[in-house]
Amino acid sequence: MTHPLSSYIDHTLLKAEATPDDIRTLCAEAREHQFAAVCVNPVYVRLAAEQLAGSGVKVATVCGFPLGAVTPNQKAAEARQSIENGADEIDMVIHIGAARAGDWDAVQADIQAVRDATAGRVLKVIIETALLDDEQKRRATEAAVQAGADFVKTSTGFSTGGATVADVALMNEVIAGRAAIKAAGGVRSPADAQAMIDAGATRLGTSGGVGLVTSGEAGAGYY
Repeated sequence: MTHPLSSYIDHTLLKAEATPDDIRTLCAEAREHQFAAVCVNPVYVRLAAEQLAGSGVKVATVCGFPLGAVTPNQKAAEARQSIENGADEIDMVIHIGAARAGDWDAVQADIQAVRDATAGRVLKVIIETALLDDEQKRRATEAAVQAGADFVKTSTGFSTGGATVADVALMNEVIAGRAAIKAAGGVRSPADAQAMIDAGATRLGTSGGVGLVTSGEAGAGYY
């Protein structure tokens, strides 16, 4: 069974200046290309859900984004409201400062609060790999898995760097089949996409999804 590149893509628009018309365009593109999901800010979840009704394309949104520096209860409340507004998937940012300080109980409790608020929905946990060393990446990935994350995600796309093949491979080694991986930030070409998939990613967060699937190179892999 083959899987087209479009089925890996979270078609993403998280810019502060995004307008309702921009979101309608995003959703129309996602319908046309049958992307896995769109990923929009919480203010646009209801609009995206209306635009994508019956399409099979999921609505993803973010939580504690992009810094992760709000309380677990605030993240949980944000996630619950997004679900009420029609979100199928929640991409949350961990407490990055706690991870850098080695407070893994706090990191896991933060994730657990959102997991408890999102039962029945897909939860993706962003560990922001650009801000962590390799041991911290391993521990953060394990904390996400232990809290019940469906995906561990590399990056917000708003920090000092995005996904790398090395980070996806590291996360894949830690996860060992217990969750999936989303690579986000820096996936700009079909070759980038293929490298992330080969390293273990099963979802790709990108604002350039249309270009990826309409490139002459697309379709050469992704199976």
